[in-house]
Amino acid sequence: MNDEKEQSRPSRRRRGIYLLPNLFTTAALFAGFYAVIAAMNQHFEAAAVAVFVAMLLDGLDGRVARLTNTQSDFGAEYDSLADMVSFGVAPALVAYQWALSDLGKLGWLAAFVYTAGAALRLARFNTQVGIADKRYFQGLASPSAAAIVSGLVWTGDTLGFTGPGAAAATFVITVLAGLLMVSNIRYYSFKGINFRDKVPFVAILLAVLIIVLVSVNPPLVLFGAFLIYTLSGPILTLVHLRRRRAERRAAKRAAKQDLEKP
Repeated sequence: MNDEKEQSRPSRRRRGIYLLPNLFTTAALFAGFYAVIAAMNQHFEAAAVAVFVAMLLDGLDGRVARLTNTQSDFGAEYDSLADMVSFGVAPALVAYQWALSDLGKLGWLAAFVYTAGAALRLARFNTQVGIADKRYFQGLASPSAAAIVSGLVWTGDTLGFTGPGAAAATFVITVLAGLLMVSNIRYYSFKGINFRDKVPFVAILLAVLIIVLVSVNPPLVLFGAFLIYTLSGPILTLVHLRRRRAERRAAKRAAKQDLEKP
């Protein structure tokens, strides 16, 4: 009788959260928060490195959740909030403390444009989950935008790049990064790569070369790599538009020739 009653009771939903993926998200959040504290204390190299560490941890939490089948709505919301701190607020404040503060009102407005762009980018991404093409990002992803801004600070601080030139360059890159995040320009997402598949031996050699190249001059190489990726979106968009125009012209010519035929 008791067994029948227990079976008839509706199954209670288990409360709690998955520990492993949310630990990575918390670590990414800590790295972003530390970047703000380090920038406030004029430790700009440590602040920039912390943003890149947050990027690495942010990339791991989602993969860990998928590999261990521990995805949850809580984890997705928590990850988005952590991204706002690590890739929205932290890079803007790091850039402001490093150079934008020299521009006065223009400086903090540029930092706000970036922060608002990151918030809008994350909100749009959350509403398009399951709808958008996973092969591409609509607009520059917030971690990549954070990398370009923090990479500039890291490179500039290492090379001793200061003064009006540094402030102007930071202003331009910070504002452009914020605008690109809310643009409709498509960026390749690399989500189609399956790391569990077998790869040619040359792929391992290429990975070794990339690690060696980064270790030679981490700030300059990382900044250059993400700068190229940031520019790839507008360039590929222009190429795609020119190709579509050429196809339309070819179609019009073909249609005109068909009409002129007797």
